[in-house]
Amino acid sequence: MIRYIKLDIFLKDKKIPVLPFIGSTIRGAFGVNLKKVVCINPSYNCDKCFAKDNCLYYDFYEEKNKAHQYRFDFELNQNSYNFSLYLFEDATTKLPYVLSAIHKMLTQTGLTKNREIFEIEKILCNQQEIYKDGNFDIKEIESTSFTPRDIKSPITVNFMTPLRMKYQNKLLTEKPPLEILLYSIQNRLHQLKDLPQIKLTFTPEYKETKSSINFKDQTRRSNRQKTKLQIGGIVGYIEYKKINENSLLLLQLGEIIGVGKQCVFGMGKINVKEISNEL
Repeated sequence: MIRYIKLDIFLKDKKIPVLPFIGSTIRGAFGVNLKKVVCINPSYNCDKCFAKDNCLYYDFYEEKNKAHQYRFDFELNQNSYNFSLYLFEDATTKLPYVLSAIHKMLTQTGLTKNREIFEIEKILCNQQEIYKDGNFDIKEIESTSFTPRDIKSPITVNFMTPLRMKYQNKLLTEKPPLEILLYSIQNRLHQLKDLPQIKLTFTPEYKETKSSINFKDQTRRSNRQKTKLQIGGIVGYIEYKKINENSLLLLQLGEIIGVGKQCVFGMGKINVKEISNEL
């Protein structure tokens, strides 16, 4: 269904206050360092660059009106800068450049306005350790394909980071219908694979049993626009029973690719969990 690589980056402990949302910091710093790694233009300017059609930085950060084939992944309110990074489809072939940019970002350039340097504890690639004593070993690494887990109804869908999406031409601020979630996931899949947008290919079957949803305000600093931008969205959970197999499949795919808008920042992270019948 979709090819991907997941990187998990673990840093040696530092005394860091709780960080509400690290997505903007990580993505911004990664972009700066990715450009340093891949740019071959003497002017260092993307406008009318002769190499932009083959440039990973341009593809990830500058090209408009497309779904970028990566997303950052983390928890809200962390007390570390540990994070994960998913690469999808063609981006999986760019792993060496991505790793080089991550290494430079953490050990040379630094994070935050204070340019704080970190020591890498380990890096996993599809659960395989690839970094030791300052060196990478990716000889055995290949992309993997999405495989659903054996999950049965009833389930809980947890919105782990704010889900930002439009419904009926308005920013969604309350509980979304399951059909809208599923359509968003299917649409994002098609965008990542450069396929046309289509209606859901099945009719969802389910019964909603419980929910707790609220809107979480959030901003990010845009260095390009020199201002703060709103990136709030919904968080919480929804429980379903009697949910059909195709709906379960798409929800699990959403765990990998994200849901809604601005997934590259870590927005729209969901978790699908089977509800235990144990007391």
